Amino acid sequence: MEGFEVLYPMGFDAFGLPAENYAIKTGIHPSIVVKKNIKNFTRQMKSIGFSFDWDRVISTTDENYYKWTQWIFLKMFENGLAYKAKIPINWCPKCKIGLANEEVVAGKCERCASSVEKKEKEQWLLKITKYAQRLIDDLDSVDYIERVKTMQKNWIGRSDGALIKFKIQSEKLKVNEDFLEVFTTRPDTLFGATFMVIAPEHVLIRNQESVISNREEVKKYVEMAKGKSDLERTESKEKTGVEIKGIKAVNPANGKEIPIFTADYVLTGYGTGAIMAVPAHDQRDFDFAKKYNLPIVRVIQPENQELRIKNQGLEKAFEDIENGIMVHSGQFDGMQALECIKKITLWLVEKKIGRPEVNYKLRDWVFSRQHYWGEPIPLIFCDSCKKLMESLKFKVQSSKFSEGEILNPGWVPIPEDKLPLTLPNVKKYEPTDTGESPLSKIDSWVNTKCPRCNSPAKRETDVMPNWAGSDWYYLRYCNPNNNQCLADPEKLKYWMPVDWYNGGLEHTTLHLLYSRFVYKFLWDIGAVPKEIGSEPYKKRTSHGMILGEGGEKMSKSRGNVVNPDDVIEEFGADVLRMYEMFIGPFNQAASWDTKSILGIKRFLDRVWLYSNKFKVQNSKFKIKEDVNVLKLLHQTIKKVSVDIESMGFNTAVSALMILSNELLNSADQKSFETFLILLSPFAPHITEEIWREVLGHKKSIFKEAWPKFDPNLIISKEAQIVIQVNGKVRDKIIMPAGTDELSAVQIALLSEKIQKFASKENIIKTIHIKDKLLNIVVK
Repeated sequence: MEGFEVLYPMGFDAFGLPAENYAIKTGIHPSIVVKKNIKNFTRQMKSIGFSFDWDRVISTTDENYYKWTQWIFLKMFENGLAYKAKIPINWCPKCKIGLANEEVVAGKCERCASSVEKKEKEQWLLKITKYAQRLIDDLDSVDYIERVKTMQKNWIGRSDGALIKFKIQSEKLKVNEDFLEVFTTRPDTLFGATFMVIAPEHVLIRNQESVISNREEVKKYVEMAKGKSDLERTESKEKTGVEIKGIKAVNPANGKEIPIFTADYVLTGYGTGAIMAVPAHDQRDFDFAKKYNLPIVRVIQPENQELRIKNQGLEKAFEDIENGIMVHSGQFDGMQALECIKKITLWLVEKKIGRPEVNYKLRDWVFSRQHYWGEPIPLIFCDSCKKLMESLKFKVQSSKFSEGEILNPGWVPIPEDKLPLTLPNVKKYEPTDTGESPLSKIDSWVNTKCPRCNSPAKRETDVMPNWAGSDWYYLRYCNPNNNQCLADPEKLKYWMPVDWYNGGLEHTTLHLLYSRFVYKFLWDIGAVPKEIGSEPYKKRTSHGMILGEGGEKMSKSRGNVVNPDDVIEEFGADVLRMYEMFIGPFNQAASWDTKSILGIKRFLDRVWLYSNKFKVQNSKFKIKEDVNVLKLLHQTIKKVSVDIESMGFNTAVSALMILSNELLNSADQKSFETFLILLSPFAPHITEEIWREVLGHKKSIFKEAWPKFDPNLIISKEAQIVIQVNGKVRDKIIMPAGTDELSAVQIALLSEKIQKFASKENIIKTIHIKDKLLNIVVK
């Protein structure tokens, strides 16, 4: 209506656990469930009147769509960003699948709320970590609310510090070649490291098993840790651990041997899976040291003498190290602690025992799922190809293009012209007790020929996560029926990047992060034109959640779910639409209130009744323009236009209601038609009906231009000024717009209400906000 071409699409992210879990529960195949639900959702959305471009609808389960999801994965595989590794994963014993860290909430599976366990399994991973810094830096180029940017940065979790090597000494071996690497953001505290802590999964335990004197005790602790989620391990107040006896670490700063513990609060997923513990300056380390009677050495003390005396005891860690000076740190004594971060790092480099390092909390993306309902991974494992590759390993390693290790030996991609690799239609799709995908049981599907050497081979039986298809859908909307490529570059140039992406706050971390990563990769390899930039979305906003009556989340178990079909049947689609917009600020949660919906119904009823006065056959009904109504109309045009752009839908509806109180008593047809155009995005059905059937227009109301306000008509000649005396409201006075401070004081002192509290003689000062407020401060 403002003259722009607008692409407003809709699609269905239909692969994944919700559909599969429902299918397992009901015995109805997920493909049938998905088709039924898509049909129902489409009917509901059309009945509500959403103005989506229904010619561009996509579903992630459509073979013509997931052909390109598989193509993207193959491109990542070809470019060394997809690899398979045996890693400890989050395992849901009920869903019987591996979960990404993001799918574990408070130690529970986000889908079924079962307690999550740790399990070692081979998984496909994507190297999102290669893009970590770009994912941070490019946030400066987009219009996201600050909260969203912060959530992205916190999830990626950049830390600047140093990587330090600690030699390992053993009681049995005179020479031990092993060492521990730790990442720390505070190398200035190195002299205070009095013990080391490693994760129970750390490779050092396996490497040094023969010299560990308490092997059984350590093994028992490692097994116990496997039963805990990462959250349970890090958030538990009671820190547990076992000393690994028979080996020690050597502090490279002072040459002292220090004990090594394994403790479950250290995770392999962050840093190196090992920490240097500095109990004097970290409360967690302090508590651990006290529990196990370990040395505590202060290496930073307060500059302030009074604070220094107060902190002389060792009752708790001194953590305000930014404002301290170095002690017990050799040649660095007396220096500012912050200065020593860089100086000690350079010293470590000189000694060849450390280097500057940037670390990210972000881990590579676990991309395998051991269930049925997902995109098949288009790879084949060929043992013959693996043997051939391994026999050529020396040649590969001596190549100037090689990093050394062969990535994914034996895994062969399906040729692009054979895509999509379709999901077989099976009767049994329940998860297996072994943790393998249900596809692994289908011999006719698993056993195949290698596309490279024609030897017997086996298909990958894991499928992709539910994120896979939803990470690039915005590109497909631009060209949904293209069978030759992911999307026509010219179409992408025309529509991309997305001007405005609005969605739930729950997707402002993961979906946003994953889709930005996938887009950047496609941009890097030229699948997305360089001209459209390296970010997929210009703007990102979030909406609140509609809660049930009483403020609780809607759920079947609570019996408080509001079905839009029921509301439409009783009140009509436009009442539902307007109430949802009016219920509260769009970016905040709001509680459904069936009683309040009646107010919207009455408002639209009034609009309908008033429109009948303008019926084509009733040509005698004419009203002259009212100047005051015209001013309010143009003020409303401005208000609604601004509010729609800022998603202030509730205040836009409120402004239309205020206008209707004046307009629906004395409006001429021209003003009433402008009112209808303003109302039409909120209530499209009733406004179109009035526009065409009552007022007799031949074209749709949505073919009309959006109204523009007259600047001369929105300027008010008068303003209501709040008058305060010593900060308390004593009167409200109408004054000419633009009244200056001196004149405002003079007018205010004429008021009898003000005269009770203030006079010209006892005024100390005045505070004036033009056209809004005057505060008179008196003795």
